[in-house]
Amino acid sequence: MTAPGRGSSVAAALLKRQANVCASCRNVQSRPYSATAEAATIAEAHRLKPTESHPHPPVTASSRAEYRIKSGTILTRAPLITRALTPFENAFFFYQKRLNERLVLPFRHTFYFKKDTASDLDWRIKFKERGNIAAKELGRYYAQGRNAWNDELLVGSTLSNEERVRDILLKDAELRVTEDGEEAPPDEIVPVERPMDRITEADKTNDVRRLDRALDRTLYLIVQRTDGLWQFPAEDVPTNEHLHETAARALELAAGVNMNTWMVGRVPVAHIVKHPEFNEDTSLKQRGEKIFFHKGRIMAGQVDLKNNKMGLRDFNWLTKEELKTKLDETYYHAVRNMMPSR
Repeated sequence: MTAPGRGSSVAAALLKRQANVCASCRNVQSRPYSATAEAATIAEAHRLKPTESHPHPPVTASSRAEYRIKSGTILTRAPLITRALTPFENAFFFYQKRLNERLVLPFRHTFYFKKDTASDLDWRIKFKERGNIAAKELGRYYAQGRNAWNDELLVGSTLSNEERVRDILLKDAELRVTEDGEEAPPDEIVPVERPMDRITEADKTNDVRRLDRALDRTLYLIVQRTDGLWQFPAEDVPTNEHLHETAARALELAAGVNMNTWMVGRVPVAHIVKHPEFNEDTSLKQRGEKIFFHKGRIMAGQVDLKNNKMGLRDFNWLTKEELKTKLDETYYHAVRNMMPSR
């Protein structure tokens, strides 16, 4: 059958089907479609205005123009040392050491130190000063004696104090024997260099621009705009960039290139939405913002605000609790869940 022949058959079938429907039924069947089309036309022509119960207009195809998409970096400095132990934890670990002394075999120093050597003499001198106890920091506790069961600390005891244990270990590390294999006099004993203090000079002076502060906490970089508002570095996302690329570029524009940083991933860890503002006639007064934050790590270097292209005035390295006093409340609540407790 030719094309005109097929078209004639289809048209004839449609005319025949339409003829089987009376005029009244045809009008009733078309009403729902007409009502739906009319309602859609009215809703499109008259957009709902913001009200108290619904402060934002319904989402339409033009909503994209009402928001600016931005991407930023939450740059962090990881903790450099472990946190300080609580008094209960100190007492618990001290008890575990004493319990271990009760359960193990007596220490045989001849297995480790050859007889009549300098190291053997050094160990015997310190062993005698400890009251013939092999353990260095456990006090006068005889694990194999009659009172071995009494291995728990009393309330208020300072035996498990970290400062005391550190001083004892440093004193025990001093070499008590001369090169000739004889006991060294007190004026010839060289003290062992003490480890660095947990509290740095930046902590004492409360210098929030330095990275060597709050060593047992995570620090976060925030920058101050010209209007005095504190925030994380962020920038508008162009059409030819991904979110993580814009986040890295924003960090470079804000803090300079004198840092060795690493972007943890390409997926945002937090976001904040600032809704647009509308006039009474529903026209757009101010565009909103949708800001996506990526997590970054700093390995070395420092922030340099000289010649920055974002007009920033200052920067701080702050802990989670300190951020709460600097950032806007809504801003802080939007990002707080991505921050660890320490």
